[in-house]
Amino acid sequence: MKKLIIFILLLLCIYLIPKSFNSQIKIPDEAIRLRVIANSNSSKDQQLKMDVKDNLNQKLTNLLKNSQSIDTSRQILKNNLTTIENNVEQTLNNEQANMPFNVNYGYNYFPQKEYKGVTYDEGNYESLVVTLGEGKGHNWWCVLFPPLCLLEGKENQTDETEYKFFIQEIIENFSK
Repeated sequence: MKKLIIFILLLLCIYLIPKSFNSQIKIPDEAIRLRVIANSNSSKDQQLKMDVKDNLNQKLTNLLKNSQSIDTSRQILKNNLTTIENNVEQTLNNEQANMPFNVNYGYNYFPQKEYKGVTYDEGNYESLVVTLGEGKGHNWWCVLFPPLCLLEGKENQTDETEYKFFIQEIIENFSK
């Protein structure tokens, strides 16, 4: 009987743990997003988008590292739009990509997105949007404030969560 109860608890844990983690992932109402939209879905344009994202994310991390409020973050972004544009232009030049781009800070449209089991609603959100060329390619986005982009950069590139150690511990205890 004891083994049956432990087995049922194990199954419940496996079923409920991922759902509880996903329900905790939420973008706050007061947030500033960053979005980089590629020119097209060609591999070259997608790589260029990632290069722009990487360099811009590094620059923005440095600019916003001491910001403790959304108002301070807004002011820093507004005061540094030229710096941000120069960063994008420099990245494009370094990659020998001769294409126009647009940097827009304000309320911009975001399509619905599902990421790691969480659906983010479409809508207009306060954001810094960089559009490369025609802006017809896939995009990348994250949250600048609160600084979730920093967390995103440190994650692995997998949608899977490993529960091996927790389950292994229960199984070891179960088999005793």
